[in-house]
Amino acid sequence: MTDTHKAASELRTLRDFLRYAISRFQQAELVYGHGSTNALDEAAFIILEALHLPIDKLDPFLDARLLRDERQRLAELIEARVTKRKPASYLLGKAYVRGVPFHVDERVIVPRSFIGELLFNDLFAGGPGALIEDPSQIERVLDLCTGSGCLAILAAGVFSAARVDAVDLSADALAVAQRNVDECAFADRIKLHQGDLFGPLKRKRYDLIITNPPYVGEDVMRALPPEYAHEPSMALAGGDDGLDIVRRILADAPAHLTPDGGLLCEIGEDREILDAEYPNLPFMWLDTEESAGEVFWLPASAFSR
Repeated sequence: MTDTHKAASELRTLRDFLRYAISRFQQAELVYGHGSTNALDEAAFIILEALHLPIDKLDPFLDARLLRDERQRLAELIEARVTKRKPASYLLGKAYVRGVPFHVDERVIVPRSFIGELLFNDLFAGGPGALIEDPSQIERVLDLCTGSGCLAILAAGVFSAARVDAVDLSADALAVAQRNVDECAFADRIKLHQGDLFGPLKRKRYDLIITNPPYVGEDVMRALPPEYAHEPSMALAGGDDGLDIVRRILADAPAHLTPDGGLLCEIGEDREILDAEYPNLPFMWLDTEESAGEVFWLPASAFSR
């Protein structure tokens, strides 16, 4: 009897499958980082999403008995996560950012940008000390390297008066983004563009540019765990030190920012390279609950110093 058949036959409740999945995941030494950071969260996401349950409410259902086809479905997903080393979001076709669901598949990286959290931070809520004093005055937003379109959609929700342009070089990624845009509440304010960074935008200027570009260096790319090999390499690889595309964005962003605009960019863990290379740019490094110094903010005025 295979592990899948044995699990489907002998396990009965959601609690049973949660324990079983955690044991299998830890024994297999899986790698996380695609929406979860540990075996418990990964197992809970797979189980709740596969059973069409709220992904943030595990406890009420722990002792629920499962139907035969539900047990079979969970057993197959757990086995696939272990044997294929594929991120759970790809197995289920779904990822969540700030509780918002997005369609994903292997044409896009699994959404996990820290910018998704920062957009809901007080720094962007307006008022004294905020980076954006009045969110209602943000009229144009640009999302570079949009991938699944998740940041463009979140930005459209945060900045209710803004029209959002979203750009990606990959036609495959834009097909996924279009599906997400079509199903969101802000489709009439979001426009997708295929092209290389600012290329399709001509002379447009924006009150806010957000971007989570490829920023993985060559050495790291060669050493990535199997889970990351399922993602499109063009969405990860950023050249020798990982910052080739970031440098291009820094070079061209001033021509596309309004005088009071700003750039919010995620770069990974190599801030010391940018700090040393651009001593005249006053990077403001923003932290989140799970990151420190991986996202920077630059106002338009910083580029004219």
